[in-house]
Amino acid sequence: MAVGKKNYQNTILDIAEALKLSPATISRALNNHPYVKEKTRNDVVEMAAKLGYRRNLMASGLRSNRTHTIGLIIPRVSMFFHAEVITTIQNDLHKHGYSLIICQSNDSVSMERELAETLYSSRVDALIAACTLQTVDFSHFDKFVEHGNPVIFYDRVPVEDYKATLIKGDDFKGAYLATSHLIAAGCKRIAHISGPLTSNLYQDRAAGFLKAMEEHQLPVNPDWVFHQELTQGNALFAMQKMFTTGAGPDGLFADNDTSAIAAIEYAKEKGIIVPDALKVAGYSNDPRTAIITPAITSVEQFPSLVGRRIVETVVELLSNDAEGPTYKIEPVMIPVELIVRKSTSTN
Repeated sequence: MAVGKKNYQNTILDIAEALKLSPATISRALNNHPYVKEKTRNDVVEMAAKLGYRRNLMASGLRSNRTHTIGLIIPRVSMFFHAEVITTIQNDLHKHGYSLIICQSNDSVSMERELAETLYSSRVDALIAACTLQTVDFSHFDKFVEHGNPVIFYDRVPVEDYKATLIKGDDFKGAYLATSHLIAAGCKRIAHISGPLTSNLYQDRAAGFLKAMEEHQLPVNPDWVFHQELTQGNALFAMQKMFTTGAGPDGLFADNDTSAIAAIEYAKEKGIIVPDALKVAGYSNDPRTAIITPAITSVEQFPSLVGRRIVETVVELLSNDAEGPTYKIEPVMIPVELIVRKSTSTN
């Protein structure tokens, strides 16, 4: 067979004809079988490139019941925490021979349902998902579970029992640490800007905030507790509401760093000195918190560790035989750490 212009419809049979080898040898060489000599493997790879051969992953998947692809659904790629998790997942999965299909729900439940259906139809071997803030019905993931495909929820996870692995940060502890730190720094009137209580994140962070306030016998002003989408605009609205009339809070715990940064900017505009008159703590340890003035105290979530734990779990579950479990019964808890900066400390 003469080797000319690349033909992306060429198959293993064409490579075999060109090299005068059996199709079985070509297949083994392309799959890095240990019994294939290195020279033969190199010849096969080189000829495959010349002919423009592309592996038909769908056909291979139908034969082996594996596609070596993993699906991932996240709220937004632009969020620092998720961007870091994605990078780690993709790099680590590649080391294990898996490709990653990344999908963005834009925090839309309907989009999340569509993406789950698309990934199921694509025959991914496993699904990783950080759900929307409004997801309370997880039935669109049932197909994966019923088919025996591991499902790993991380960060934003089901509150009720579900046959999937949960990998989450210790959000209760993170909120408790941040609020306790504000109290130890002298704050007695502490506000809390939180997210929707439909999400496990903000249920746990709200509980941690309340626990710290209760332990120190400090009153919670209901007018200073906000459960809303954690955007810059909403944070500015909350700050305006708290500081328009009467004495405002002397401490603020915000459930994300975007809100904490917005609070700092509002304080600067209104002449409220941080940390003297108002101390601010955020959540996630976004890189912006270290470069703003004053630098913001925040809770570190260790996104790279989250990504590593996800990959370790996926690989372990996919290595089980057909009778093995497809999920871990106990949640995998990721530790948190409070990073103290100038927004809460005058030292």
